Amino acid sequence: MLNALVTLAAEEAEHNPLLPAMYDIVWSAVCFVIILVVAWKVALPNVAKMLDARSAAIEGNIAKADEAQKQAEAALEEYTRQLAEARTEAGEIREAAREDGKKIVAEAKESATVEAARVTAAAQAQIEAERKTTLVALRSEVGTLAIDLAGGVVGETLSDDSRATAVVDRFLADLEASEKAAK
Repeated sequence: MLNALVTLAAEEAEHNPLLPAMYDIVWSAVCFVIILVVAWKVALPNVAKMLDARSAAIEGNIAKADEAQKQAEAALEEYTRQLAEARTEAGEIREAAREDGKKIVAEAKESATVEAARVTAAAQAQIEAERKTTLVALRSEVGTLAIDLAGGVVGETLSDDSRATAVVDRFLADLEASEKAAK
């Protein structure tokens, strides 16, 4: 069998096994040209359209992305500006609140001082009124006791009230004058 193959190979040796027959080359070239023309006329324009559309879409998206980036930067700048304004306004409000607080404290102190002075004056007036009332009551008591004692010493009752009152008043005035002189 090996001999048969070697003989068959020797007979065909005059023909190159790497080179196909001429009719195969012609028909293969015709098919290749037809496929090439169809691809050139039909497929290539469709692919070009698709690539152009994709390129335009990509460029449009890039433009949209650039626009969105610019809008985001503008929004960030606006936000930063508003934040700075809000911080400034908050500082002004805090400062105004501090000033208002100081005013309220000052008004409260002033009001407390005025109220304390009023209470002190009322207390002084009440003390003075009670002192005068007590002094009048004491003068009356002392006068009555002095008249009773003087009546007991003299042995008769002093019935003239106006005279007795004048004597008691004069005695008490002399007593106060001596007290003031001692101070």
